[in-house]
Amino acid sequence: MSLWPAPWSQLQRSLFDEPQPPQPEPPPVPVSAAVPGAPREALAGEVFKHPRAQRDVRLDGHLVAYEMRRARRSSIGFVVGPEGLTVSVPRWVGLKEVDSALQEKRGWILRKLREQRERAQRLQSARIDWRDGTGLPFLGDTVILLLDARATGAVLDAGAADGLPGVPRRLLRVGLPHTATPEQIRDVVQSWLQRQARRIFEERVALFALRLDVRVRRLALSSAATRWGSANADGSIRLNWRLVHFGLQIIDYVVAHELAHLREMNHSPAFWEVVRSVLPDYEHSRLALRDGQVPLL
Repeated sequence: MSLWPAPWSQLQRSLFDEPQPPQPEPPPVPVSAAVPGAPREALAGEVFKHPRAQRDVRLDGHLVAYEMRRARRSSIGFVVGPEGLTVSVPRWVGLKEVDSALQEKRGWILRKLREQRERAQRLQSARIDWRDGTGLPFLGDTVILLLDARATGAVLDAGAADGLPGVPRRLLRVGLPHTATPEQIRDVVQSWLQRQARRIFEERVALFALRLDVRVRRLALSSAATRWGSANADGSIRLNWRLVHFGLQIIDYVVAHELAHLREMNHSPAFWEVVRSVLPDYEHSRLALRDGQVPLL
């Protein structure tokens, strides 16, 4: 069994399940001609533009430039992905019907476009700038990277007791000169993070295995893009090392979740009761994990 973070898949909706007779189709409308006679700078509202857009439309005052594809299908399909809106149109459907379909689904389209934009912004903000002085999330706190050629590997300094609230108090001394490349810094820090992850996971797995009365035969680190952890009926556990960016409460939730599968290999009510037996308020950690952002290393 496995624990999955929030899905990043594309979303699709369809219209016009009943065929309509063929209609003559006017030539494509250029993206710049969405509102004849009105300069684009004067248009109010948000702008969403697909990089391969051939047409655009005004939806509730917002400009949506979209990619349109003719396809062998029986209905109009809308896909909102990282690049924007793509509309797949049956060969027999005219552009007026496409415009009507867009207006009918404008609320859904705008909502999904905003979600994709917000996700892209979160991903961008999560990128690590590998240099001296960069902040890095570790166990729910922030550590500051300090290039120090005198250090060996990476060494975490103890936190100052009188630090200001919200101000990082811990330094991670990275044994590299200030001339080190971002790739060199990333490799040293990532290796340190993985070592810390194994040490912490081994401690927490041992603790919760005792509480749940289960036997773990093997613990392995994972770097999967879509799973936080997995468990096998033979007692093998895999945990994503990137969990080390989160606080201990969230790590404990994933550990307890996977170990609970050694008693209930499902997500039945009985399974969740096993999790609750060791983490009575696990819902809070589950929600925080779902909404949390892992830095892009």
